[in-house]
Amino acid sequence: MNVDSAITVTPILVAELHVEGEVMPVCVHVIDHPDGRVLVDTGMTRPHPAVVAAFDPRLYPLDQQQFDVGGVDIVVNTHLHADHCGGNHLFAGRPIYVQRRELDDARHEEEYTIREWVDAPGLQYVPIDGELELLPGVRLVPAPGHTPGSQLVVVETGSRRSVICGDTAVWFGELDEPRTEGQRLVRALDPEEVWLAHVREPWRPSGTLTGDRGSPDA
Repeated sequence: MNVDSAITVTPILVAELHVEGEVMPVCVHVIDHPDGRVLVDTGMTRPHPAVVAAFDPRLYPLDQQQFDVGGVDIVVNTHLHADHCGGNHLFAGRPIYVQRRELDDARHEEEYTIREWVDAPGLQYVPIDGELELLPGVRLVPAPGHTPGSQLVVVETGSRRSVICGDTAVWFGELDEPRTEGQRLVRALDPEEVWLAHVREPWRPSGTLTGDRGSPDA
C-alpha cells in the first residue's frame, strides 16, 4: 500500500464565534495516517469570560461529539491562541507539538491567550525549533505572521499536497494576495488545497475552486 495515498484530512467544526455581526466557524483538522491519528488544534471545550465577552461563542466540544478522543495519537497546535488550544486538556499524556517560540510567548506575553488552557494539568508539550517530519508524508513548517511562532502542517498525499494553516490565513483573500511571510510560504508550497481554521471548505488555487472564495462563514 502506498502510505501517501492512505493519508486523509478531515475538518471538524468545534465552535462558532460572533465577529463584527458575522458567524465565524472554528474548525480543527484530523489527519488519518497509517502510522497514527493526528489532531491539528483542539478548539474550545468550555466558556471563559474573556472569550464570551469578545466572541459570544457557541461551542461543540470534541468530547461531546461522535469523535474518538482516545483514538488521537498526536496533537499539533498551529499556535496557542485560545480558540486553538482550549481542548488541549482532553489530550493529557499525549505529545503536543508546538514551535518553541509559540509556547514561550503563550506562557510569558500578556493578553496572548488563556494560560490555564495552555498549561492544563498533564499536558506534554514537545517544543520544536523549525521544520520537523512528524510522520512519513506529514511535516511541520514554521510560518511566522499571525503569531511569530505559528506553524503549518504539510501533508503529502501521493501527487497532492495539502496544507493545514491554522490562522496563517483567516480568509481566502489572504492566500489570493499573500502579505505575510507565512502566507507567502503557503503559496510557495504550491498546495492543491489549504485548510483554514475559520472557513469550512479548503482554499484552492484560482481556477480550481468552486463555491465561496473566502468569507469566513463559508
